[in-house]
Amino acid sequence: MTQDARFEDAREAPLHLGALDAEDLAVMSSLTQDAVFPATEMKWDAGRGRFALLLNRFRWEDGPARRASPERVQSVLAFDTVQRVATSGIDRRDADTVLSLLSVTFQETDAPAGHILLTLAGDGAIRLEVEAIEATLKDVTKPYLAPSGKTPGHPD
Repeated sequence: MTQDARFEDAREAPLHLGALDAEDLAVMSSLTQDAVFPATEMKWDAGRGRFALLLNRFRWEDGPARRASPERVQSVLAFDTVQRVATSGIDRRDADTVLSLLSVTFQETDAPAGHILLTLAGDGAIRLEVEAIEATLKDVTKPYLAPSGKTPGHPD
């Protein structure tokens, strides 16, 4: 008799996800909440219509089991079909500025076009005008212990 696979038996693998609609983007948002990145790690390639961030992402997918030794991993969050980028409350020239991503949402304007809004802690924001949602989230390093040693928290 064979035994069913158990969640505990799964191997840790890097994330490599795509988003093509607002529902997919909501999943990506939950996995990138509390990611931190220097302002200098935002790249806008207008010719290719691509905007990307190199994030230090908290590994929320590990759930409560990881609370004793919380981990982060470097990930690339990229958006294609981007026509314009606008920022608010961000000084991109200051190499010491570290930003914290709170959420990624989509506001439809003329289907499938709209705005992807990256809301940052401290009243910062990045707005991407897109032809359609085409996003990817890919882990690019091995996980490492979170330097703070803590799980991010939010007031109720």
